Amino acid sequence: MFEELLNGVEEMNVQLDNALRFHQTALNLRAQRQEVIAANIANADTPNFKARDIEFGSALSGALQGRVGRPIALSTTSARHLNASGVATSPQLMYRGEEQSSVDGNTVNMDTERASFAENAVHYEASLTFISGMLKTMQQAVAG
Repeated sequence: MFEELLNGVEEMNVQLDNALRFHQTALNLRAQRQEVIAANIANADTPNFKARDIEFGSALSGALQGRVGRPIALSTTSARHLNASGVATSPQLMYRGEEQSSVDGNTVNMDTERASFAENAVHYEASLTFISGMLKTMQQAVAG
């Protein structure tokens, strides 16, 4: 009976870890995408600057399947520390197509960048809210 209970707890931990890993990966990619979009906006007046973006869906899929990123490990300063590792996401940056010709060769369209920035921020906030709700639910379940 004790082994069944232990197996149930272990399975719940795996499910929680998988759910949190998904949202952690999504948040990391959203943060990286926000930086790329902010760089586009900052370079709106830079001659020959080419706007870039991350295709979020394929980057998330690749990161979750372990196809994107490099392995990283936590540093430990004591033999009693837990070993932990993960994957640093490094999505492929793609150039945006030119929507409107520009004399100086810059491909940044401020309307597109502002809309992408706002949309990405909303998705980021939604993921944070979802994670917060999951953790509160787990805390309530543990507290009884």
